[in-house]
Amino acid sequence: MTVAPIVGPDDPRRFTDSGIEVKALYTAADVPDKLELGAPGEFPYTRGPHREMYRKQVWTMRQYAGYASAKESNERYRYLLSKGGTGLSMAFDLPTQLGLDSDNPRCLGEVGRTGVAIDTIDDMRTAFDGIPLDQVSTSMTINAPAACLMLLYELVGEEQGVPSERLRGTTQNDVLKEYIARGNYIYPPVPTMRLTTDLFAYCADNIPRWNTVSISGYHFREKGCSAVQEVAFTLCSGIAYVQAAIDAGLAVDDFAPRLAFFFNGHNNVFQEVAKFRAARRMWAHIMRDRFGAQDPKSMMLRFHTQTGGVTLTAQQPENNIARVALQGFAAVAGGTQSLHTNGYDEALALPTEKAAKIAVRTQQVIAHESGATDTVDPFAGSYFVESLTEEIESRAQELIAKVDGLGGSVNAIEFITGEIDESAWGYQERYRLGQDIVVGVNRYEEDDIEVPDLLRVDPESEHQQVARLAEFKANRDQAKVDTRLDELREAARGTDNLLPYIKEALRDRASLGEVCGAMQDVFGKYAPTF
Repeated sequence: MTVAPIVGPDDPRRFTDSGIEVKALYTAADVPDKLELGAPGEFPYTRGPHREMYRKQVWTMRQYAGYASAKESNERYRYLLSKGGTGLSMAFDLPTQLGLDSDNPRCLGEVGRTGVAIDTIDDMRTAFDGIPLDQVSTSMTINAPAACLMLLYELVGEEQGVPSERLRGTTQNDVLKEYIARGNYIYPPVPTMRLTTDLFAYCADNIPRWNTVSISGYHFREKGCSAVQEVAFTLCSGIAYVQAAIDAGLAVDDFAPRLAFFFNGHNNVFQEVAKFRAARRMWAHIMRDRFGAQDPKSMMLRFHTQTGGVTLTAQQPENNIARVALQGFAAVAGGTQSLHTNGYDEALALPTEKAAKIAVRTQQVIAHESGATDTVDPFAGSYFVESLTEEIESRAQELIAKVDGLGGSVNAIEFITGEIDESAWGYQERYRLGQDIVVGVNRYEEDDIEVPDLLRVDPESEHQQVARLAEFKANRDQAKVDTRLDELREAARGTDNLLPYIKEALRDRASLGEVCGAMQDVFGKYAPTF
């Protein structure tokens, strides 16, 4: 079982969301005789990918931000850095995530709503105005158009005089989870996997410090999966990307050290710590035993954590500060390499400056006041946590075997979606029956509804973005743009790496929507069949 049973509030048993029954007391008898721990920084990396972990350097405090225009997002990025953030994480609006320009009729009302609108090289230039790209690490939560956004970033770096080999950051670039959990895809899986592996190869040659994919379990958990399912389906996606890259002719140790992962942080501290430890150990074995990796860095599961958006409540929103602190602590105790802590008001709107500052301060309190950074893998040896780690690994292995039997993640999309849907239904039923308590929602409710001051995106910002885009398109060499787009279409029909063609089109002032549209002319658009 990978989801908790529905037993009602009067049943004395306790379960994690993965269906693992929690005993009242754990002893040495609950822990396997031979724990596969190793030392931190050594295979199988159960205790962390680095020997000294936070004693040497704390995690990157990377707050996810972006809204409205590039100018307003630039102001928020500067604000977060001034409050002690140590990395940036770009949130893009839905049109950008779908590879559409802001002037597309489909985008009416969505421009700048869930993140920043990036249509052109001018927008990317404005977003990072005054931010030296050789001094920050930037993560981009972008998938289907990932290559385009990374190349725009590289072009802005070139304008700043920053060599590409000094750029540091991550493109999420994980479209498999879009087919399963979010729906922000453009092309069918086969050409999408080609773009993914083309990005791997391009970065190996040109941007060696860039993390080429952030294999995401976060969105599986947001859709309703359990912790065991999050581990299993995330590693299944990782297996699919590694196999696709090998099939494309890449050597595993040439690209695998730059793979990164992205997990969710939930409230059950002990299960979350065990989840991260199990995932590290499993990935080490997958890379060594399944794919024959030799470089230790190829076997290290390095990951970013974001606290659980789906756990935030609109009721009594200040309670979310406590939830986020617990989730952040669990991620740190589990050995995360970077962390985003949600704003307490995000169940209602994009975070205000006040909420964003509290979220940064939460990370700083964990770093400097909790003791979590004083020693490596502080929960190691706990009868409870070691038992959970073993149980999560065992159950996740069973799920991976089922996905393998279906031909891997690309062929198992319907199965994975069904498993997550079952888990999400179980969450709702356990909440409805009172088996699971959500403070302020189904217990300790209050009649007075408290609505904090919210960040509201001015609708005028959409009109201004569309006007800027029109001016951009009017002041360029259209014949050169058309030539570049034709060259990209021709390359898409062949087997060349597509990123150099995309880069030249963007450099010569093609827009994001035009570049993605040119590839869609060749690849087609994905339409789900279930």
